[in-house]
Amino acid sequence: MTELERAVQAALATVQDPEIRRPITDLGMVPSITEDQSGERPGHITVSILLTIVGCPLSTTIERDVTNAVSAVPGVTGVDVEVGVMSPEQRAELISSLKRRTIPFADPQSLTRVIGVASGKGGVGKSTVTVNLATALAAQGLKVGVVDADVYGFSVPALMGLGQAKPTRVGELIMPPVAFGVKVISIGMFLDEARPIMWRGPMLHRALEQFLTDVHFGDLDFLLLDLPPGTGDIAISASQLLPGSELLVVTTPQSAAADVAQRAGEVTSQTGQKVIGVVENMSWMELPDGSRVSPFGEGGGQKVADALNVELLGSIPLESALRAGGDEGTPVVIGDPGSPAAQALMAISQKIAVAPRGLSGRRLGVQPL
Repeated sequence: MTELERAVQAALATVQDPEIRRPITDLGMVPSITEDQSGERPGHITVSILLTIVGCPLSTTIERDVTNAVSAVPGVTGVDVEVGVMSPEQRAELISSLKRRTIPFADPQSLTRVIGVASGKGGVGKSTVTVNLATALAAQGLKVGVVDADVYGFSVPALMGLGQAKPTRVGELIMPPVAFGVKVISIGMFLDEARPIMWRGPMLHRALEQFLTDVHFGDLDFLLLDLPPGTGDIAISASQLLPGSELLVVTTPQSAAADVAQRAGEVTSQTGQKVIGVVENMSWMELPDGSRVSPFGEGGGQKVADALNVELLGSIPLESALRAGGDEGTPVVIGDPGSPAAQALMAISQKIAVAPRGLSGRRLGVQPL
């Protein structure tokens, strides 16, 4: 390679595939980089790019990013991007390099913190808390994924503005859509929105297992699971498939919600998981005169935290900005970061981000002298 071609190759190493989130040079997507040697166009570079599939929905994005990266290299006077498609053999090699039939997050050596967001009953805002915490963690520079494990009542795609988004398939490998820096997968992305899900336990278990094995999340700092309310099939499957996962319990202040939320947390005594804390949603509402009213009572979150012997990580007020953000598909921590609800959610995310994790069962890589 010429010196300029080597500089271009280094620049292309900074261009990531928008779905796989790895450099295109590492994925075999750049078969050739050629500098014009005719003397007619000194400094002109031709880059060949191989897309993973025909009709790749993000081909325009990749071409633009390649052009911008190469154009910024000193000495480059022009760029031509030639776009092709991987052969079946090249695609199979890529899939083989990415895919693991085991669940990577279940490996004791995995650095990903897996947190299931649970509640005792529906209607407490568990999914809203999940997407806002995920988005807030991503805003802190962390790599975050969300699995919408509430198969019967999936709502994460709409809350994240991904209502019509479909995952890209590369062979059997599934690339999750990304919103606000968060990788998201949900059964709702594969089905007609109005179609009811009528599955029994084994089907639910298999769906969750496929999300964890066939979806390429890559290296994550956090994986959040939006669990269905209660302690049913999915909660049991999640504890079996991800034995090192933790639970975050969401409740409202009222006793009816707090009592069943406590039961959702107590399940960890049988699964061996750990409850990292409690979040109280809809804690209070601010009136126009600045006073507060508690429409759902007070103290439920602290009651659950005391019963589970964990910290009440925060209380989130009931306000229209939180509801509007969900309806619009823009989490309130992004759409209205100055609102009291957003501030409370960001504070909770910061507590989660800095919480220490145990080293039990993990190799430290230390050798005796």
